[in-house]
Amino acid sequence: MVEGYALGVDVGGTFTDLALIRISDGAAFYHKTPSTPDDPSRAIGIGVQELLARDHIAPAAVIYFGHGTTVATNALITGKVARTGMITTAGFRDILEIRRQRQPHNYDIRMPKPPPLVPRHLRRELEERTYLYGGEDIEPDLEALQPILADFAREGVEAIAVCFLHSYHNPVHERAVVAAIRRLYPGAFTCASHEVLAEFREFERITSTAVNASLGPIMERYLTRLEERAKSIGIPVPHILQSNGGVASPRDAATKPVRTLVSGPAAGVTGAVHVAGKSDIITFDVGGTSTDVCLIEGGQPLVARERLFNGHPVRFPMTDVHSVGAGGGSIGWVDAGGFLHVGPQSAGANPGPACFGFGGCEPTVTDANVVLGRLPSYALLDGRLPIKADLASLAIKEKIAEPMGMSVEEAAFGLLTILNENLVQAIRVISVEQGFDPRRFTLVAFGGAGPLLASQLARELGICRVLVPAHPGLLCALGLLMADARSDFSLTRIAPLAACGADGLNAAFSELERNVAAWFESEQVDPANRRTHRGIDMRYMGQSHELTVPAQDGNFRAADLQTLATAFRQEHERIYGYAPEAPAQVVTFRLIAYARTKTPPVVVRKPSGQAAATVKSMRRVYFKESGGFVDCRVYDRARLAPETRIDGPAILDQMDTTTVILPDQRAEFDDAGNLILTFR
Repeated sequence: MVEGYALGVDVGGTFTDLALIRISDGAAFYHKTPSTPDDPSRAIGIGVQELLARDHIAPAAVIYFGHGTTVATNALITGKVARTGMITTAGFRDILEIRRQRQPHNYDIRMPKPPPLVPRHLRRELEERTYLYGGEDIEPDLEALQPILADFAREGVEAIAVCFLHSYHNPVHERAVVAAIRRLYPGAFTCASHEVLAEFREFERITSTAVNASLGPIMERYLTRLEERAKSIGIPVPHILQSNGGVASPRDAATKPVRTLVSGPAAGVTGAVHVAGKSDIITFDVGGTSTDVCLIEGGQPLVARERLFNGHPVRFPMTDVHSVGAGGGSIGWVDAGGFLHVGPQSAGANPGPACFGFGGCEPTVTDANVVLGRLPSYALLDGRLPIKADLASLAIKEKIAEPMGMSVEEAAFGLLTILNENLVQAIRVISVEQGFDPRRFTLVAFGGAGPLLASQLARELGICRVLVPAHPGLLCALGLLMADARSDFSLTRIAPLAACGADGLNAAFSELERNVAAWFESEQVDPANRRTHRGIDMRYMGQSHELTVPAQDGNFRAADLQTLATAFRQEHERIYGYAPEAPAQVVTFRLIAYARTKTPPVVVRKPSGQAAATVKSMRRVYFKESGGFVDCRVYDRARLAPETRIDGPAILDQMDTTTVILPDQRAEFDDAGNLILTFR
């Protein structure tokens, strides 16, 4: 019998991480390879082949492939999106530019807003209208499409967004126009707003649809290349992790790429929940380019309904991950006033930090850690990535130390101090600013640089406990194997709760359930693996924003309306501290569809060594609290016995990361093989 394996691949800005789990016994095999930003699928192909060859595993034994991608995010951030046209209701083409009356900066009304993804001359209007409250609908003139599409062809338009005024309520006009476009202009990626976001609020629906359209051709090309590489290797096509923490088929991901904008960070959150269980944790995922943090209470990550991506609002339920441009490859630089900054610019994978020897000459966070002895001065990745410490020192000396009149070591420590302040602010955004005290949470450190930086950050925030998983640099890849397939469905039907009644609630959910059933069938989900979760967005009459209240399964009866109203008041009081006895209104109905996947068990290989026997070297490491460089023991984490306790200062090396234990910390293992750091 051939062994079956599940493969998870997470692509970062600097490295591509791979995790392979043997389904029969949970044995895990990990690998890491430099990313290829020009074509991320190339690094995936290289890494998969290296991993399979190293562990003598046949490609045919891989039966599942989960993938986290930053392709959509990077395209949007860099502006390298497809040339996009838009067709909308007459009189409404400038909604995309007018936006909301919100300023990006409260104290600078002149601060420019990002240019629309669809320029004005490519936003075209059609005479059409569907009415909510009476009035005779105006059918769209499909003949008027032909000159519009001819102009789009001359302009080189690759994608078309169709956004009509009340299509969330009645999508018949959008469906007719989309069908005509696909017939007359078959080469364009075309999407309708009711397919992307069937909710009211014109601007949010239109901008989310424009983002989706502009990313469509990019994602289609990438997934096509990736599928071709997978087939050439002999492994299955990938399932893509979405921003909501669930996976989607390549077809779903290609048609709704807007839902993958937090794909990579969401994988890390899923992996952290897997290793930490129902604990209250703050995730700290540090890669080469960025740091992603998320607050998780009782095993449930916070959820955001809307986020800005490069200034463009996207409305879609997603894991509430806050990202900052600070990572191992972040560049330190001195401004004209002589002040030191770190990031958001990154050296990335190519040319990378100066110490990699790939041609980079800018000082980075990685270079600073090499200079301070926290990273080895000879090689990373179990010797596969040689390190040139002299180049790290030279970059920091020329670009930071000499301009600021300090030693190389002081400049390197200053770079890490500024970085730490940026990270502290990121944690405060998701904790203190949301009403949570970070001191009652455990900091879960992962990513290639998370364990390297976590202890100093925890001390600054007053966090007493840091958890470092067994394979922190590969936790995102592991998290990809723990996610169920998921799709979110929504439907806006605004009405007073009393007027809507049980019949109105049942009718709305029935419509959503038909869409969910069609999705289950298209994804060929076994009925035994199907699961749904209901919710209703509610508000008081006259309010502008809603709160989501869980809704019961099955049909509503008249008596259930009071239960729903009570649940809404309790949620309102929990969030805002008060809840008046006033009429409530239902706004948007939500139905989340899950297709359960068989999560492979993951067995941590528990070493049988002894702490004293695994001190592999001594290294001079800089700790300011110790007055400078001190002799520091360096351990091979893979060979530490489960009962080992280590008092800092110490360094733990492993293939995918390095963990720094501060002088006033103690490290020990829990029963699951996670490393627990506490302050003495």
